[in-house]
This record gives sequence, C-alpha cells and structure tokens, in this order.
Amino acid sequence: MSTPAAPLPLAVLISGRGSNMLAIARACAEGRIGARIVSVISDRSDAAGIQAAASLGLVTQVLEARGLPRAEFETQLAAALEASGAQLVALAGFMRILSAAFVQGWAGRLLNIHPSLLPSYPGLQTHRRVLAAAEREHGASVHYVTEELDGGPLICQGRLRVAPEQSEAALSARVHRLEHRIYPMVIGLLAEGRIALAGSTVLLDGRPLAAPLQVTEEDTPPRQAADS
Repeated sequence: MSTPAAPLPLAVLISGRGSNMLAIARACAEGRIGARIVSVISDRSDAAGIQAAASLGLVTQVLEARGLPRAEFETQLAAALEASGAQLVALAGFMRILSAAFVQGWAGRLLNIHPSLLPSYPGLQTHRRVLAAAEREHGASVHYVTEELDGGPLICQGRLRVAPEQSEAALSARVHRLEHRIYPMVIGLLAEGRIALAGSTVLLDGRPLAAPLQVTEEDTPPRQAADS
C-alpha cells in the first residue's frame, strides 16, 4: 500500500480581508486539496484577514511594511517564509510589488491571482475599467509571478459574461466567487505535481499547456485547450 503524500506546505500573503486565503483554507481543511497553510503573513497590521486566519487556528504574522525600505521588508519576509517551511507562496490580495531578486528566489513557487483576463487589464480597478470599456467578458487569472507586474505565465482563468447594466459591486462579487474556485483548484494541481513551470512554460502532466485552463460560472471541471 502506498503512503499518501504529505500535504504541500503553503504560505499565503495578504494585505486586506483575505477572502481568497479563506477559500484556500477551507479547501485545505475539507481535504479537497493536498496542501496545508503553514503561515498567513500580512504587510498591514490592520488587515482583517489576519484576525480571520487566527480564528481558524492558522499561524499568522504581521510584517508592517509602511515606512520600511523595500529591501528590509523583503529580508524580513524571506526569513519568515523560510522559518515557516513553506514550499509554495500564494499572493492573495497582497498589495506590494516584490523585487526581481525576491521573485527570482521563489521562481516556480510563487503564485498570484488577478481580477481580470490577463494580459488584458493588469493593475488596479479592473472591474471599473472593464465596465467603462463595455467589455462583454471578464474574470480572473491565476499565474506564476515573474518580474513583470501581472505578466507571469498563466495557469488558469475563470470567465464570466458581463451582464447589461452590471454595477461595479455586483461584478466584483461575481469575480470573487470565481477566484474562490480557481485559486484552490490550481494549488491542488500543484500539490499533486500535475502543474509545474519549466522556464516560462506551464506544464500540465508533463506537457506544455497551450492555453490556460478555463473555468466559467457554469463549469464544474476546468476545460483544457484541445491541443494542449
């Protein structure tokens, strides 16, 4: 009888309420993904997600970044991650831009989720910008983090159709629900060893992923490009 693989040690970095962190924590606790959160780290002492994580019994840490040089903050962050034993780091509403040196040190082990269908609408206020442009489709993207802001190799995208006269708040809520599905799913695939990064190419089951995995509001399993 084979021995079950140990859960993948995961650190989650947050700056706010941590809704994606909580979705990941639920997936871990329910055994839906083979990972365990070893640390939740915030760069803000007033982040509501820290209290939420602590209420679940998760290890938490605040590294207050305000007024601190980036190099010093990143030195503290690197030490905290090393001490936690994390093998994968998920940015979940973490609002600091990490340096190229830091990102390179975690290459292939650093994920982010962004509320748009990248490469469209990198940066902030994506829902407002999508509505202003009268886009018909919107969503969220999980990608590996590289030195380019919101520009790393894409792993999975959640898609939805923008409803006529949709408010920014309503659209944001729909995108958040998609995020809470796709981020744990991707972490689960990584924990199983099914997703990996080779250079700038995402591999699924050892083969190049021709296009990001696709999930819609109606989908249960993710759809994969036919030629991937």
